[in-house]
Amino acid sequence: MAFWASVASSTSDIHQSPKVMPVLNPNQRQFLHDELSNKSKLNFLVKNNARNLEDYYVRKEEVVDDPELLDKHDSFYHTTKSLLVLFQIMGVMPLRRNPPIPGLPRTGYSWVSRQFFWALFVYTLQTILVVMVLQERVNNFRDNPDKRFDEAIYNVIFISLLFTNFLLPVASWRHGPQVAIFKNMWTNYQLKFYKVTGTPIEFPNLYPLTWGLCIFSWVLSIAINLSQYFLQPDFKLWYTFAYYPLIAMLNGFCSLWYINCTAFGIASRALSESLQTTLKSDKPAQKITEYRYLWVDLSHMMQQLGRAYSNMYGMYCLVVFFTTIIATYGSFSEILDHGATFKEIGLFVIVFYCMSLLYIICNEAHHASQKVGLDFQTQLLNINLTAVDTSTQKEVEMFLVAIAKNPPTMNLDGYATINRELITSNVSFMATYLVVLLQFKITEQRGLRSEQSAKA
Repeated sequence: MAFWASVASSTSDIHQSPKVMPVLNPNQRQFLHDELSNKSKLNFLVKNNARNLEDYYVRKEEVVDDPELLDKHDSFYHTTKSLLVLFQIMGVMPLRRNPPIPGLPRTGYSWVSRQFFWALFVYTLQTILVVMVLQERVNNFRDNPDKRFDEAIYNVIFISLLFTNFLLPVASWRHGPQVAIFKNMWTNYQLKFYKVTGTPIEFPNLYPLTWGLCIFSWVLSIAINLSQYFLQPDFKLWYTFAYYPLIAMLNGFCSLWYINCTAFGIASRALSESLQTTLKSDKPAQKITEYRYLWVDLSHMMQQLGRAYSNMYGMYCLVVFFTTIIATYGSFSEILDHGATFKEIGLFVIVFYCMSLLYIICNEAHHASQKVGLDFQTQLLNINLTAVDTSTQKEVEMFLVAIAKNPPTMNLDGYATINRELITSNVSFMATYLVVLLQFKITEQRGLRSEQSAKA
């Protein structure tokens, strides 16, 4: 980027046809700005004997942080540790906390760690139990073709849930290194935030909330499975032990997403408050530049969240989508055939449960993106640029460009973007499939009635 700095500074001395300057992305613009500022700073040193250098800010070089200092300010890890430990016990995400060695990331993932071998052990036992239950349910489904339609729908739903166990290594373990990167980004960001603003990021009420969600995930799983045991005559009690960790895992994924989105909102609000305080000071250009780097890091963390958990939540959305369609069609079909019964209400409860999980994930992602992106952009647009110096005006403009070029979206590695639009698109798709299935059902009923009337 030093080449572009020299070109930009010498164009005024060349009396030739103007050259077309390249279009730079936000990171290139930042480096170009640093090079120009550095050159102006050196010229100023020669002419003015190093006075008033605060107008020329050059980005500080990256240094290796003390691991003890990282741990001291890693409030996010300490407040959400219970959910990480729960996932380690369940074998869902075998992350580990590395020893405090300089240069070694605080959170790591290894295929030969004791956490991974424990996860492999738990997964093996769980898979044996799942295969036994799956075999029983498939045999039951095959040997009793004359059972009621709603009972068959229940069987299909719970058979499909068993298959999520076989997707766990691909959906979770395979992206373990990306999850470790995301955790380390949070760790480094909090210390960087403290160095820039002088105040740590605090997460009030996040510690008891995380513990409450861990307990609630298992309580809800137990309640759902026991209700199915009492409502379905062919649902044996030992079946529930295969479904307890699977339903708890789905609930835990929803809790994990909610906690991360809440943390992004808290970090964005803390950065916004510090920015407001800085704008009231004299010549805040240098601090605004540092806040811009903090904001870009926060946006990159949101993007890394979707990348790290892409397979997990991709599987999550597919399970919700399939279960909702099957349960809705089964309930309407049985109502058309035999009228409303208690079992159909149970199917509607499953639909409500699945759609509630999808709504929580999409709604929290929408709020997090709005707090980090739109709210910050609105705050910068409300700054009275005529009341600040030229350097601050340039920094505000570059801040707005960085927000526009680095949108804080949660994208599942290109598969889908998690926002409120995902809810409406899923609902529209499900409505389309349900209309087609119900048309087949109504046509089948009309055919049966015609045959009965012909026989009569």
